[in-house]
Amino acid sequence: MSTLATIFHVALLIFVVVMIFNVIIFTHELGHFLAGKWRGLQIDRFQIWFGKPIWSKTINGVQYGLGWIPAGGFVALPQMAPMEALEGGSTSAAALPPVTPLDKIIVAFAGPLFSILLALLSAVVVWQVGKPNDFVPTQVIGTVMPDSPAQKAGLLAGDRITEVNGKTVHGYAGTLDSIFESIILSQGTEIEFTVERPGTPAPLKLVSKFEIPEKSHWFHRSGLRRVGILPQGERIAIQTVSKDSPAGRAGLQPGDTLLAMDGEKFSNVNSALDHIKQAGLKPIDVAVERAGSKLTLSVTPQVPLSPAGKGPMIGLSLDDVEFVDEAIVYPRPLQQVADSLTMMWTTISRLVSRDSSIGIDHLSGPIGIAKHQYAILQTEHAWQRLLAFMVLFNVNLAVLNLLPLPVLDGGHITLAILEKLARRPVKARVLEVVQTAFALLLISLMLYVSSKDLGDGFGRSSSKNEKIVFPQ
Repeated sequence: MSTLATIFHVALLIFVVVMIFNVIIFTHELGHFLAGKWRGLQIDRFQIWFGKPIWSKTINGVQYGLGWIPAGGFVALPQMAPMEALEGGSTSAAALPPVTPLDKIIVAFAGPLFSILLALLSAVVVWQVGKPNDFVPTQVIGTVMPDSPAQKAGLLAGDRITEVNGKTVHGYAGTLDSIFESIILSQGTEIEFTVERPGTPAPLKLVSKFEIPEKSHWFHRSGLRRVGILPQGERIAIQTVSKDSPAGRAGLQPGDTLLAMDGEKFSNVNSALDHIKQAGLKPIDVAVERAGSKLTLSVTPQVPLSPAGKGPMIGLSLDDVEFVDEAIVYPRPLQQVADSLTMMWTTISRLVSRDSSIGIDHLSGPIGIAKHQYAILQTEHAWQRLLAFMVLFNVNLAVLNLLPLPVLDGGHITLAILEKLARRPVKARVLEVVQTAFALLLISLMLYVSSKDLGDGFGRSSSKNEKIVFPQ
């Protein structure tokens, strides 16, 4: 692809991401706008994105605009609460007739309602056209990292994990009840695995500690829990070949599929590496598949000059290539919404739990969400994955906005209920101070999360692997 074509391609993907954001935000704010019109409320402005408008037009007394900060949107309704200083309203609420608490509840609820309706619409389309399953079905351990918590707990390559912390798991990754997700979302100081081991009649219960990788810089997210296992892959691939190594001189290349060594086939990386160690300095016949052709190459291990103290090696790294089930599935609309709600609830519960390792820095802001959408657009079946993401995102948007916090829609609903019970509105000055404080807190949170979204792409490329030097 030429440089010009690449630039055009990237620009097109960015444009699509921006348009998707606009559709999501517009739909949510349209709910408030239409409900406000229906209930007869004064509407000053209807703006997508925050900040000074880069485009605006006044129609029938309403200023429609597009802000320059791509982080949300608003409908300025001065009769709802004294938020005009934050949302850009111009009409004084005192100069307008008051509205009933019911009107406020309806207008505040309409935004999340429209987000849910957009999620359902997207879910109906997904139900009809389908989406990739994106699921790693295996439950068999392919690799146990040396000196890892899993190895210390007694987990072995070939074990089939059936339960994590007493809950049945299905597959290695891709759903909330899979092994990988169960590990990172676990609570407490230990993780219990129930495994089926070949040759052992009864299931084993093994208790493992976990480790959390340290972050290199303050702008990185905290690490997630891991125990040091990898799933059994559909094949073993040669990942890297060291320069001037026995493997390189023999003709082995990254991307080759390992078929056998000395006529012996292997089901996981650990057993293959063990065979290399046991060979010592004896030549090994390595059978690989490359571009549809099968090759057998003789490799003689050597003791490297650097680093010192290493045993015989051939200078390559192996990797289990996971089988990812990408079959097209057609989940029902309500099931998609229910799954999104379950994921949302699980995230929030782990976020507030003291026994979880999930923190605020694991959330994504507009930048992180945009980066995720951009990545989706570069995959096969991109538009189907994007529709599925629209379901999840809009459900999240609706639920978060219904939280009973000032500034959010749920805060307006809570205030309206309190007004109904007290038979008088909350004092404007007190309300303005509280809402301003929460607005500043929300902006600070957004900036903090955005720093993590940006930091994900920096400072992670430096390798700490030792350089291996072989005799020539």
